[in-house]
Amino acid sequence: MKKQAEIQPQRVEIERVTPPIEQGLTDSQVRIRMENGYTNVMPEDTSHSVKQIIKSNVFTFFNLLFILLAAAIIAVGSYKNLLFMPVVIVNTVIGIVQELRAKKVLDQLTVISAPHATVVRSGQRQQIPVDQLVIDDLIVLGAGNQIPADAIVLNGQVQVNESLITGESDEVTKNVDDSLYSGSYVVSGYCIAVLQQVGADSFAARLTIEAKQKKKKTQSEMLRALSRLIQVIGFLIIPLGLIVFYRSWKVLGNPLTDSVVSTVASLIGMIPEGLYLLTSVALAVSVIRLGQKKTLVHDMGCIDTLARVDVLCVDKTGTITEPDMMVTDLRTIHPNYSDSEIRHILGFVTGALPAENITMQALKAEYDIPSPRRAVSILPFSSVTKCSAVFFEDNESYYIGAPEFLMPQMDETLQQTIGQYAEQGKRVLLLTRADEAYHGALPENPVPLALIMLMNPIRAEAKSTFGFFAEQGVNIKVISGDNPLTVSRIAEQAGIANAAKYVDATTLTTDELIDEAMETYTVFGRVTPEQKRQFVLSMKKHGHHVAMTGDGVNDLLALKSADCSIAMASGSDAAAQVSQLVLLDSNFAAMPSVVAEGRRVVNNIERAASLFLVKNIFSFFVAFLALFIPLTYPLTPMQLSLISTLTIGTPSFFLALAPNTERVKGHFLKNVLFKAMPAGLTNVFLICGTLLFAYVFKMPDDESSTICVILMGFVGFLMLWRVCTPFNLKRRVLWGTMFAGFLIGVLGLGRFFDLTSLSLGSWLVFIVFMLLAVPTIRTITQIMNYGADLINKYISPWMRKVKEKWNER
Repeated sequence: MKKQAEIQPQRVEIERVTPPIEQGLTDSQVRIRMENGYTNVMPEDTSHSVKQIIKSNVFTFFNLLFILLAAAIIAVGSYKNLLFMPVVIVNTVIGIVQELRAKKVLDQLTVISAPHATVVRSGQRQQIPVDQLVIDDLIVLGAGNQIPADAIVLNGQVQVNESLITGESDEVTKNVDDSLYSGSYVVSGYCIAVLQQVGADSFAARLTIEAKQKKKKTQSEMLRALSRLIQVIGFLIIPLGLIVFYRSWKVLGNPLTDSVVSTVASLIGMIPEGLYLLTSVALAVSVIRLGQKKTLVHDMGCIDTLARVDVLCVDKTGTITEPDMMVTDLRTIHPNYSDSEIRHILGFVTGALPAENITMQALKAEYDIPSPRRAVSILPFSSVTKCSAVFFEDNESYYIGAPEFLMPQMDETLQQTIGQYAEQGKRVLLLTRADEAYHGALPENPVPLALIMLMNPIRAEAKSTFGFFAEQGVNIKVISGDNPLTVSRIAEQAGIANAAKYVDATTLTTDELIDEAMETYTVFGRVTPEQKRQFVLSMKKHGHHVAMTGDGVNDLLALKSADCSIAMASGSDAAAQVSQLVLLDSNFAAMPSVVAEGRRVVNNIERAASLFLVKNIFSFFVAFLALFIPLTYPLTPMQLSLISTLTIGTPSFFLALAPNTERVKGHFLKNVLFKAMPAGLTNVFLICGTLLFAYVFKMPDDESSTICVILMGFVGFLMLWRVCTPFNLKRRVLWGTMFAGFLIGVLGLGRFFDLTSLSLGSWLVFIVFMLLAVPTIRTITQIMNYGADLINKYISPWMRKVKEKWNER
């Protein structure tokens, strides 16, 4: 959608009308409303503009810092040390290009998946995008439709869930003249309503604007960690840089040019110049790849969350099975009715009910029998009562739905019969008659008439899909409103592990029972929408990362509560709008590739980030030591650019795009620091040792600087080796190419990078410290592993107990 400010004309007063239900607005009335700005265009777009993308990539804190550092280098005339600036410019351009590509893909997919509404105009019903609705339009609403603008019911009755705007999950019945608020959605029923407030004037739009003014968008764990890291670096870098420069120039007496160059080099070493860019590019590329797989990403941060998922909640219908359903059997269970009479009853009962779900669609298709009988009123299907009802004159009423809900106290024979069909994986419905019209309540003494059996064919790709998740360590939880035995048998046929462990959710009446069940069972039947949310929250409470797939209005509460929400585009409008990911072709078989994409991105960003932080850790430690000892940063900006380009920048971009399907564990920042710290501290040890030898044995500064460059490059390639493990052909080529480039830079272009030939004594110093590199990395790694074990064994349990006691208080 376009922004309102870009296309909305200046509003002028128009004549308001309530058009006839059969006619709707005329074409001229619609045109007048469009020309005067009374359209349903939202006030703000979720997609960044081209200008915003360019601005966010160019005008950053670190880019400003780089410009100031470049100005300092120019001021002292050391022009060749400006080599870092082309790298910064290239990084910025790459970031802009990739984000623009991602925007183009997202915009195209957003148009495809944009919600539509059914309107009555000029006597015709037509489907149009919701942003083309105008004030006074007549809209047709049924189960699963999200209400696109504020309206008043003119005809019919609907049950509406307003949880998306009020937080309350209770269904509210809306009759003629009742108000409907944008952002809520229809659970059941059918109505025609006239739009009263559209666009920025609607209730949901006003709430959205207010919420955005009060609350910033939540970042994923990875992006939040990166932002925090960059904030800390940004806070420390300027005061450290000023102190380093002061000590080099005033305390150590170094020339101004040398002091500026060494200070600039130390600051460049502290800046993870490509890390945030790399993350943005990797996520943008991921959005493009997912778009090519017909997956729309509403929230880029969910890619990170998806990579950490260890529990996936799915429904039976549309996920394990095909979305289409058909009637397989009809069994009359009342002795006074024949099969023919039951079929006629089903004909006028289903004929009176709206085809608001696939079960009713299958019933209407099977029992399409003309009947003169007309219902007085109906009770559309509700996920709470699990049934529908039709009321006729003389208090004659018929209910059709879940047997356990319609007849909780059914006899043993009927229970056994239902169980036999459920064992076959069939959905069983019970048709009952009541001689009193209860209108909203379940009948007290219903008369069972017949059982209707339906079935969905299992998706052909279901076994391979669930097999992938089993191999990846992702537990499947099947959460359905159907009979638990039926769902269990279908789940077993689909190859879901532990599908025989099932439970009836109506027995889970306390939080404690729910918590225990979520750790014990795989299949949950007769689940209400509120219970779905409780199940998700229970698993999150126990440390699981939960993804929820859904397509109906009964999934909304759980979708909103899950760490990662995935909707089928063929389902309800509301589910697609609240979910972070939308499968546009509604094919659950695409989920393995979607999960694999999330894991690829986060695992590879972790790998690449550890490369960046090696240099940052070294530079911060050296700058810190320089506060207390007479130490000058031993590398120039140009030398640092050589090392960074070949051991960090170039390989990190290639590694960030490589396949990687391991499930992400732990916290991003901790994982990255744990991987980077050994190499970073090894650099500190080797470089400080070299400088100490140079000071004691009066080694020339240019030779000690050359040794430092080669040693830091050597450690960088050791780290790159570790990150590339396990090697494949592409990683071998990458490592070999980077190493060859470094040799060319040192041996062939040494003079350009201010490197010099080494004397015999300098060579010996270099060899000694080079041989110490691997043992030092291993020793530091072992010490860190030992420390981590101690923390996990003693400190973490103690902290958990303290937290639990605190929460109890």
